[in-house]
Amino acid sequence: MGRTYIVEETVGRYLSNLNLQGKTFVSGLLIGQCSSQKDYVILATRTPPKEEQNESPKHPKAKLDDLDEEWATEHANQVSRMLPGGLLVLGVFIITSLEMGNEFQNTLRRLVFAVEKSMNKKRLWNFTEEEVSERVTLHICSSTKKILCRTYDIHDPKSSAKPADWKYQNGLSASWLSLECTVYINIHVPLSTTSVSYTLEKNTKSGLARWAKQIENGIYLINGQVKDEDYDLLEGQKKPSRGNTQATNHSFDVRVLTQLVLNSDHRSTATVQICSGSVNLKGAVKCRAYIHSNKPKVKDAVQAMKRDILNTVADRCEILFEDLLLNEIPEKEDSGKEFHILPHRVFVPIPGSTVMLCDYKFGDESAEEIRDHFIEMLDHMIQIEDLEIAEEVNTACVSSSVNTEASLDNTDDEQPKQPIKTTVVLKIQQNIGVIAAFAVAALAAGISFHYFSD
Repeated sequence: MGRTYIVEETVGRYLSNLNLQGKTFVSGLLIGQCSSQKDYVILATRTPPKEEQNESPKHPKAKLDDLDEEWATEHANQVSRMLPGGLLVLGVFIITSLEMGNEFQNTLRRLVFAVEKSMNKKRLWNFTEEEVSERVTLHICSSTKKILCRTYDIHDPKSSAKPADWKYQNGLSASWLSLECTVYINIHVPLSTTSVSYTLEKNTKSGLARWAKQIENGIYLINGQVKDEDYDLLEGQKKPSRGNTQATNHSFDVRVLTQLVLNSDHRSTATVQICSGSVNLKGAVKCRAYIHSNKPKVKDAVQAMKRDILNTVADRCEILFEDLLLNEIPEKEDSGKEFHILPHRVFVPIPGSTVMLCDYKFGDESAEEIRDHFIEMLDHMIQIEDLEIAEEVNTACVSSSVNTEASLDNTDDEQPKQPIKTTVVLKIQQNIGVIAAFAVAALAAGISFHYFSD
């Protein structure tokens, strides 16, 4: 028996209304949440056509071999940044004007593996052995309306297709549970002289991987309580009446406690490195996660929140690096300090759902630009007044000490005496010849780069 996909009815209407506009096919992404019993699909979005494809929609019938795998995976990477904790790209869909043979299934298979591989490279976390490893491919023939739904095990490169059920349900995500958390981060990443040939982005990601272990091993309080991971998340909560589609929107407050000292049975040693600089990330990160309301477990909620914390920090760093590279921010001649305000998080609701998606906004970007980016990436209309800016742009600059040697186990930084406001600042102190700083999107936190003099 294959997996069952419970699909929001609006997804079905969206797929039915997609216009091929003279093309042989249209492809896109399926977004939702996995569970042990079944998967939930709450959104579909087509991959935007390239500009040259827009210019010649009546191009001689393109074959499926012309499906641009690189373009599709880049779209998946962009969309994955817009997903809060608990949501994933579950697979891909393709709509064709004709029914296709087995060679077409090979094209879909390659695409779903390529999408998952590309997104997995950027993650600070790994899937557990207990998690569902199947991803879905959906083929719809626009002329016959025939649907073919199959899954592949992404952990097995040689896996063959398995049949799956595709069932629509009205109001699927109208009563999903939300979790919210503010995490204060203070991450110190030394840049050793031996890693000077690496890009700043690679060095930063290496440092974030060490911090990620703290988040993974943290203690999570849900509404101020530590709960057994196998408990029902809704235990003790008032349950909605049967058939009530306008169910109460349950929201949970989550707090994270990370260990300061290892247990007495663990030994810790400090490693001293000669460093050419350091990266410091400080500030407050606004995090959100969503989980289905069908007997959710505490462990599922905690896992969704952990991954949103890790994703939003990594994504913001990556977005800033891309922005600085794209705009070719020049290095300064002197060794003065340079500051960059990092982007902050913006949420927007999915119509008819309690779930919100997110994006990241630099201070000089307008609400219209953010709206247009949502429309381009998700192919759904949104209103400017629906944008919810979770983080303010009024953070003080973040400073830190500069040493020529840095301990990898540096825990001297104290928590801020006053709550740090929700924007990230990038501080650069540089040397002649040091690589220009890349950086990514705003945590509600600050990144400071320090480059030391010889």
